[in-house]
Order: sequence, then C-alpha cells, then structure tokens
Amino acid sequence: MEKSWQASWLTDSEFLDLEPRNVFHREHASSAAPEEALGPRNIHMLARRVFTVPASSGRAHLDITADDYYKLYVNGVFVGQGPAPAYPEHYYYNRWDITGFLQPGVNCIAVHVYYQGLVNRVWNSGDHRQGFIAELFVDDHLLLASDASWRVQRDQRFQAAEPFGYETQFPEHMDERRLAKGWREVTFDDSLWAAAAERPGYDHQLYLQPTPPLEVSLRRPVLVELVDEGRFFIDVGEEVTGSLTMDAAGLAGQVVELRCGEECLPGSAKRVRWDLRCGCQYREFWTLSGLGDTLEHFDYKAFRYAEILDPHGAVDPATIRVVVRHYPMSPEASQCRSSQPLLDDIWQMCQRGVQYGSQEGFLDCPTREKGQYLGDLTVTAHSHIYLSGDLRLFRKALTEFAMTQRIAPGLLAVAPGSFMQEIADFSLQWPEQLLRYYQHSGDRDFLQAMYPTVEGILQYFRRFQRRDGLLDHVHESWNLLDWPENLRDGYDFPLTKPVGPGVHNVINAFFSGMLAAVNDIRRALGLDVSTEAAQARQAFQRAFFNEETGLFVDAEGSHHSALHSNALPLYFGLVPAGRERSVAAFVRRRRLSCGVYMAYFVLKGLARVGQPDAVYQLLMDTSEHSWANMLREGATTCFEAWGKDQKWNTSLCHPWASAPISVLIEDLAGVKPGGPGWSQVQFCPRLPDELTSLHLAFLVPDGTLQVEADERRVRLSGMIREAVVDITRKRGGGCE
Repeated sequence: MEKSWQASWLTDSEFLDLEPRNVFHREHASSAAPEEALGPRNIHMLARRVFTVPASSGRAHLDITADDYYKLYVNGVFVGQGPAPAYPEHYYYNRWDITGFLQPGVNCIAVHVYYQGLVNRVWNSGDHRQGFIAELFVDDHLLLASDASWRVQRDQRFQAAEPFGYETQFPEHMDERRLAKGWREVTFDDSLWAAAAERPGYDHQLYLQPTPPLEVSLRRPVLVELVDEGRFFIDVGEEVTGSLTMDAAGLAGQVVELRCGEECLPGSAKRVRWDLRCGCQYREFWTLSGLGDTLEHFDYKAFRYAEILDPHGAVDPATIRVVVRHYPMSPEASQCRSSQPLLDDIWQMCQRGVQYGSQEGFLDCPTREKGQYLGDLTVTAHSHIYLSGDLRLFRKALTEFAMTQRIAPGLLAVAPGSFMQEIADFSLQWPEQLLRYYQHSGDRDFLQAMYPTVEGILQYFRRFQRRDGLLDHVHESWNLLDWPENLRDGYDFPLTKPVGPGVHNVINAFFSGMLAAVNDIRRALGLDVSTEAAQARQAFQRAFFNEETGLFVDAEGSHHSALHSNALPLYFGLVPAGRERSVAAFVRRRRLSCGVYMAYFVLKGLARVGQPDAVYQLLMDTSEHSWANMLREGATTCFEAWGKDQKWNTSLCHPWASAPISVLIEDLAGVKPGGPGWSQVQFCPRLPDELTSLHLAFLVPDGTLQVEADERRVRLSGMIREAVVDITRKRGGGCE
C-alpha cells in the first residue's frame, strides 16, 4: 500500500452487517454459491460533505475510491469517475487535482456511489463490499476525511428492473420526483439525510491507480430530427460509448421514453433497434419532476442511434447531447491516408473500435459483456500500443491477469471481475503478451516481477503433457479454438465443454508458441533457456504434419486440415523447413474462413513466411468474410464477426477485430521495435505495388513515427528518445 489512510470507509447501512463474500473460485468448482443468494443489487448511494477552505489555500487534491464505482462532484461540477475495476487485495484509488474546483470559504464535495451486486465481467461485485473512502489535502495537509459527519441517502430515482446483456447492466428507469434537486450544491439542505455509517475493518488494500481516469466529454449529435409528432431521431454519426443527456421541462409524472441502438430497424432508416442483436435492451423511461430536469444516467451504453418519444413536448431538443467516455486517446494522433480509400476506412473503423472498446480495461465489448478478456489482449492491446503510445493500460491488464493465478493456476480468462471463466487458448498467450510489452517498454524490472507467473502457467499446463510433450485432454478449461463455432472451418476435433481425451492441433500450437516465448523471456532476463520448445516443435510436426498433403491436420488420426491448424503453425514458426510454401498456399486459398480474432494469426502467419502480397489481399478482400463487409454493413467500429448475421448475438463494437492496425504497421510498413523499449528500430517495408502512396502516423513510447511512401521510395521518420530515423529503399529493392 502506498499511503496510510486516516479516513473511514463509509457504507450504506444495509451493508453494515453483511460480511464480505468470496466470489472467486475455479470455473467448475462445485462450491460456487447460487447467484440468487448474493444480496443487495443495483444500489445507488449519495454522499455529501460541506466544509470550509481557508482563503490563503494553495494546491488541493482528493484521494478517493469506491466499491463498485463513483462519480465525483465539487460545488455541483462534475470532476471525474472511477475507479478502474480491481481485486480487493489490490484495489485502486484515484487522485484528483481539485484546486480549480474549490473556492475560498464554504464548499461541497458530493459523491454518487454505485453497487451493482451482480456476478459478471464488469466489476468484482456481488461480494457485499460497498461504499467509499476519501481524503482531501490542501497544501499537503489533510483538511477533510470521510467519516460519520458526512450525510448519505439512497438515490431512489432508479427504479427496480431486471438486468440485461450477460447480466451486466440494469436499465435505468428514472423518476425525478424521488430526489430533491440540487443535492450536489453547497446550499442544499441535507438535514433530513442520515449520518454516514462507518465500516470497521474494511479489507480493501488500496493502491494509486496506475492508469489515468477516463476521458469524459459532451458531443453534439450530427442529427437531431423531429420525424413524427413527439418523436425525435438522433444520429451520433458513429458508434460511441456513453449515454444521452438533455433538459426537459414538463409536468410532474410525465414520461419520456428513450431508445438507443447500434443500428436502425430493417426497412426503416429512422426507427432504432433498441433490442440489440447482442442481447442488450436499450429502452428506458424517464419520469419528470415538474421542476425542470436534466437527464443523467449513471451507466453507459454503446450506441449510434437514439429515439426520444416525447408526447408532451417536454424535451428541449437544443440540449440533446451524448456523454462520451473512453480511455484517453486522441484519434488524430494516429492516421492512415493512402491511395486506397478502402484501406483508410478499415484503419478508421478499427481505430474507433479500439478507442471506444478501451475503457478502464480492454473490453471484450462495451455492450453485452463489458469485461476484459485475456485472449483479446493479443489483438486489442497490440493495436492500442500504436494508436495511443500509452503502455499503462496494457501493463495494468497483464498485472490483473497475473493476480488470477491465486484463483486458477492457469489464469482466468476474465480479469478483473467476479465472473469465473477459464480458456486454455487465452492462458497460453499471456507469456507472449508479456514479451510484447517488454519489447515496447524495455521495462526489465516488470518482466522480472512477472516471471514467476510465466513459470506458474508453464507448470500448470505440464500436468496435461503426455510423454512426447504434447498436451492431451486439457479438460479443466475451455478449448476455444475460435468463436463463433460456425467460423471454425470444419475443425475436426470435438471441442466439448469440458473437452474429451485426445491431442488436437490448436491447443498444442499455442503451447509450442508459449514455450518459445518463455525462452525469449529467459534470454532477456539472463536465464538459461530450455530445449523444451525445440522438442515440442518436433513433436507437433510428427503428430500433425501430413507429408503427403504438405499440410497440418486438426488432430491425431484426423485427415482434415482447417485454416486454423495451418495458420497457427505459420505464426509460431512450426512448419518444417522447406514446406512453408504449401502451408501458406493453403492458407491463402482458405482466406478468412475463420473468426475476426483468428484473422490476426492468419495475417501475421503469412507475413512471417514472406507473403506480404497475400496479407494485403486479405486486408483488402471484399467478400462476406472481410473488413470491407463490415463497412458495407454500415460499421463505424469493427464488429465481433465479419457480418451482423454471421453470429447469433453479434456486437457491433468489438476491438478484437482490429488486427489491421498492427499488421499494416509491422508487416507491410515494416516498422517494429528492434530492441527493448524501441532502443532500436527495425524497418523493412514490404508495401505492395498497388499502394502507390501512403501516409502512416502512429505512436510509440516517447515519440511518433511516420511512414511516407510513393512510387520512388519509402521513408520512415520520427523521434524516439530524441533519435531521428530516416531510412529509404528503392521500390522493389531491399532494405537499407
């Protein structure tokens, strides 16, 4: 812990007699308690404290956290929100500079605390830990601490409702009559509010959050149109994460209906599909107080379109805005402008997907799941590095997954969060992700600190090795392969849950790749490397490579060769020497007959064996399995699948489809770190002749790089640690 807190943890009185509940266990542990026994849900608590600031005061900062989440106001003005979801033994607090929010004399701090109470991927909720703690320092002296002098009250505006998505969100039906106006202001009379309850012996271990708070901004929609009497249609212009806000002045009890969606209904350009195909129901009712109201939802959605049904004419359309939220990232900082407009559109679509899918973690999606999945990091975090130049969110994610080893020795697939899931394919990728972080950061101390987790994963999977080193019957966690199931290209092995006995290709390809990554980590740390990776490579080839066809089969005894069974050997360098051509040719023929997640390995596998033209052709493909198809179907953020109807519950913002970002930079423009922390730059462009011009700007730690290409040369320029790199080559020639 980084500081000793003098403040008290304040809680809603209903939680005072509730002992913290352990919601963590192996996915298939029989001791898991039924969800209906979890206790309070959807609890909104308001807290406030009036205090005096001396006239001569200088800098002021507030340390604050809450379980599950808070929104902070000073003198009625929104300051920020947090914290990032975390485990109780390593829980985050935020530090806000509130100097500019304070005034000499009387001030008010107001906090809206939310406890969801559900077991899901969003927070570590359902554990009976609720409340907040805060300390205000002025000129480095403690001026105010949370204690029993604070006043609290339940926010009764939020009506009872059933959750939607994967039990990840409650609809926010709000009745403005059930809360007095101005509760965040200094002048509000809180004499009828209760004294705050202090929770003795709270068990959070608090650490300063290592990532910045979310960027929250107001955006004017591109279209607000009165299409029928009492019905407004709103188009934000692109899919975003956030919520609607507006002012209304109607009679007490009048109701405004709000509908949000990622798309419009078929056959109607201005009717919103509020019952999303991904399983979220974005339809809510806002009951007015008669005193003038401003809509302020607490939670967020992912949407582009909205309808407002306002039969009484209460809403002021000039005030309709969208509260947009995401991890701080400037979309203007990274750019792609080329001679191929389709390529530029794909870049922008993937860029937006990463931007809005990156919240306080790398979300699987900001709709149905709202959680951080380990396998998604391979694609999403890789894209985020170049789009933001910020490694802090990646480091935090790696740390959070490492923490799950106390729950599941092979790591959980979701972290943080109280939803317990284990996916073997994802766990096997963590060492490679750690290695990628080191390559971009050069942070050897972090690599050293995380190394025991690497060894722990290795030891866990060794339990499933047979004599030749291959994994057999990894039954304790899901063998995913690819998702959805209909995009597995006929993979010939029964991937039941739990999986049955047998040795199959994909899980062993990931295992072999992990062993190679472990050796690279050991080299970086000055440790002895193992021959295990070479032995696993040979065993993999003996078990799965068919000499007659020159292809890899899906499993021992199978005669079928799926795209996945051949793309991963290309990616991990498992193809027998001299046989890369036949495997690559097969992958080219199968194209993207896989999910968008596996497409990352397909493209990078082809690039590894010197097939940049094939990579470019797949990036620019216009078939139903392509990024072009997403655009054709109206995407502004990359989808969960190639098309809306290619999965039964497709979300339309899913950053695991953002492979084109890193592929274009590393495998076509040919730029990647040549030494830890970009101490050197590797530059070997492989741009196709069709790309006659290209301007590519992207971020790396401590600098920005740009690739400029025309018919005569390809040039890399930029600043990394104050070193300018300017390398050219002749078109079609080698690197200089």
